[in-house]
Amino acid sequence: MKYLMMIQGTQADYAAMGGDASEGSPAWTQEDVRAMFAHMTAINKDLTESGEMIDGQGLAEPARTRFVTLGDDGRPVVADGPYATTEEVLAGYWLLDCASLDRVTEIAARVAQCPQPAGAKEYPVVIRPVMDGGADL
Repeated sequence: MKYLMMIQGTQADYAAMGGDASEGSPAWTQEDVRAMFAHMTAINKDLTESGEMIDGQGLAEPARTRFVTLGDDGRPVVADGPYATTEEVLAGYWLLDCASLDRVTEIAARVAQCPQPAGAKEYPVVIRPVMDGGADL
């Protein structure tokens, strides 16, 4: 079955990874960033080798977000970010094909163990089954 596994973050978290600390988001060193990328790269390699990885991507910072909604007249209204610095947004995802929810939960537990600086906020790893057509409703 296919699952979408997601991680979250805030604009402040992205800034902290660039060395700009704020309350609740301590500055990351280059070593911290390298450790995080090494951890995620190892997970991606293992998932690719096992055949469970369909896709996985980290997303750009929330400040680079664009919103498209409909105005009262039905025409598109476009607004560029940023989000508030404390609002949690999707920071990255994996689209996986796993034998069971238990298996994807094991993978999520490994993702949750990603190294980060002391005092950094820990976000849940979110797992959602991918529907296979309307029959799953």
